[in-house]
Amino acid sequence: MTLSLTDVEVRYGGLVAVRPLSLRQPAGTVLAVTGPSGAGKTSLLWAMCRAVQPAYGEVRVGEQRLAEHDQALDAGVVLIPQGNGLARILTATENIVVPLAARPPRDLGGDGVTSPLLAAERALEAVGMTESGTHLVEELSGGQQQRVAVARGIAQRGAVLLADEPTSELDATNRDKVLALLRREADRGAVVVLATNDVDAAEVCDAHARLHEGVLDWVRPFAK
Repeated sequence: MTLSLTDVEVRYGGLVAVRPLSLRQPAGTVLAVTGPSGAGKTSLLWAMCRAVQPAYGEVRVGEQRLAEHDQALDAGVVLIPQGNGLARILTATENIVVPLAARPPRDLGGDGVTSPLLAAERALEAVGMTESGTHLVEELSGGQQQRVAVARGIAQRGAVLLADEPTSELDATNRDKVLALLRREADRGAVVVLATNDVDAAEVCDAHARLHEGVLDWVRPFAK
């Protein structure tokens, strides 16, 4: 499914975080959005999943127009938030199982996997966290928590995957592993948007856009 934005804008009172922008991203691609802190990257991703209200402009996944966050969730828009957004009183595995139980995809883990627990275990294995599934989030390091958040995102097998700085606390090996997993999500047909300050990560994406003071400019657009 294609992700389409038309005249999307984000304001917080009198502050304009994202100035009106339009873009169209086809399925099976990875878009990198870079820019300095405060440029509007997080606000843009929140607008894409309709987690910012009031919502200005139009967001569509395929032919479906998204007016609110619940619609985005039902359409398969998945957000890996900056700061991981994990519940500290739950284990790593439980943090992945809970959203899967609430909105289970038809095929949770690929290859016909329909069990939330098995899907969670496979996702943790993919990020190299198999031995940490029973650990409480508060027992994990910052980098480990970030990898659990990535595992939670990929386990949901969304039509659109929005990843907000998912490699910021990772070493080179785990950074490359996460980038490979995001590419794998695109290869199965998802739209992937990566907000990052990592220029090297942006270079391996299919397209690269830069935000500065809420204005989006293309560094490298999608190939036609």
